[in-house]
Amino acid sequence: MKLGFIGCGNMASAMIGGIIRNEIFSADEIIASDAFAPSLESAKNKLGIHTTGSNKEVARKSEVIVLSVKPQYYETVIKEIADVVDEKRIIVTIAPGKTLEWIGNMFGKAVKVVRTMPNTPALVGEGITGVCQNVLVNDAELEYVCGILRGFGKAEVVPESLMDVVTSVSGSSPAYVFMFIEAMADAAVADGMPRDKAYKFAAQAVYGSAKMVMETGMHPGALKDMVCSPGGTTIEAVRVLEKEGFRSSVIEAMKACTNKARGL
Repeated sequence: MKLGFIGCGNMASAMIGGIIRNEIFSADEIIASDAFAPSLESAKNKLGIHTTGSNKEVARKSEVIVLSVKPQYYETVIKEIADVVDEKRIIVTIAPGKTLEWIGNMFGKAVKVVRTMPNTPALVGEGITGVCQNVLVNDAELEYVCGILRGFGKAEVVPESLMDVVTSVSGSSPAYVFMFIEAMADAAVADGMPRDKAYKFAAQAVYGSAKMVMETGMHPGALKDMVCSPGGTTIEAVRVLEKEGFRSSVIEAMKACTNKARGL
């Protein structure tokens, strides 16, 4: 077995699905465990991977071990598998707030650790994952892990000091975007558009706008200015957003998210 997941919830399943679809690993090379039996059964049926009720079995059989459980369960899981994790295996974490130093201390020995923060667009192969590693992980091993992470989107190496910022700008931010789409759709419905069409128009506008930022390389402000004709409808909407504190609300929300991640 090459890849193991301890925890097989929504995020792990999204990651595994992308990895298999993009032929990073075959289903036969992946094993997962989970304390919740229905999650394991679902993963086995939908993804065709190996499953087990034993976290130790996953750790023992895998070259790369992804700890895909909630942050509050990390200490328990690490203590459970520590004696079967050796210096050849790579531990990949996806929990906010759990530093490389903290993970190393929990294992109580020299362990290769790659800390990551993926996001839910991994479900559709459009995730982005922040990545950093401890000193025991060499460049080739880091690239190997990044190659796995690219199975469900993009992977960007950042200093560990920025990992909590990654949580707010990408890990949690799909929730803000979904709220924005929902709010735009609600407004369209209020003005008479059927809800199914309102969601389609709003979601496609957000998707297309994001694609413009990624593909043109232009500053978002410049792209905004291209839409705002003098005395037109768009600049009037922008004026109201600024009046109501749109930017400030986003900034304050993200700073609160970053601070929460630092405290986990």
